[in-house]
Order: sequence, then structure tokens, then C-alpha cells
Amino acid sequence: MPAHAIAAVVYTPADNIEALLAQAARELAARGVKLGGVLQHDIAGVIDDPCAMELENLETGESIPLSQELGRGSVACRVDPDALARGSVAVRGAIARGVGLVIINKFGAQEVSGAGLRDEMAETVLAGVPLLTAVGERFLDEWGAFTGGDSVLLPPTLEAILQWWSALQSQA
Repeated sequence: MPAHAIAAVVYTPADNIEALLAQAARELAARGVKLGGVLQHDIAGVIDDPCAMELENLETGESIPLSQELGRGSVACRVDPDALARGSVAVRGAIARGVGLVIINKFGAQEVSGAGLRDEMAETVLAGVPLLTAVGERFLDEWGAFTGGDSVLLPPTLEAILQWWSALQSQA
């Protein structure tokens, strides 16, 4: 059975998906894979903002602040639209420069609603570049609709990600 060029790590709230994807990115880069895409990281040690996040551009290493300050008592979405736009530019540029794999931190609520980096995921696939992302269990139906079922679902382990990549490369 051929390996799919689209892989999604299925996770629950108990899984530290950000750390797993970062570990996978480091391991794949160490194996010589030219990476593009963005990963989300919590910014540790921000006392006034325990939800502070940033995006890491996997091609350049640039950090893009992802959280916006909305003031005390705000209940609105804290994701900075400018940061998502910069993440979009990073992904699209990496595709244009011929990366071997795009990793996008997750297909989450933003992507389910048609926003976030959904278009960049589609553009990656249309460009023929393999895509690795993560999908929370609660969004599996939406992911299936988005991909038309043409993806592989992986358990949240480094071994599963590396095996997927090896299988994909053995087909090339």
C-alpha cells in the first residue's frame, strides 16, 4: 500500500503535540530533509501572559509572536492575524523555494472555520510537497472532509512520524 503524502498526527489534549512536532522537525532536519512550514510554541516564563505563543519558521528559524494583547477581561481570540499572515508567507515561500516537506503545527479551530493556515495546507498538497500536521480528535471529521480522506492518520509518536516519512521516501 503506498504511503500518503499527507499525514496528520491525531492527538488528544493530554498529548504534548507541539513538543512532538518540534522533535520530529529536528530529527528530520538532522537527516537532511529540507523543511518548510511553521510550528507553534508556548513562550515559557511570560508571567503576565501564561498563554503567550509564537510560530517558528522551520526554514529560517525566525520566531513570529502569535499572541496579541487584547487587554484584561477580553474573551476574544488572541491569535494575531498579522502573525498568521507572516506564517502564510513563510509556508508559501518555502514551497516556492522547493522544500522537501512542509510541517504546519495543526489543523485546528481556525482551519476548521476556513481560516488559519488551511489554504497553505491545500497549496502545499497542490504543489506536490508532502505535508505533516496534527489534528485533534475532535476535528477528525472536518479533517476527513478537507482531505477527502486522502491522508494517513498517525499516532502521536516520533516513531510513527519517522516511519511515515521513510515509507514515503522509499516510494520516491
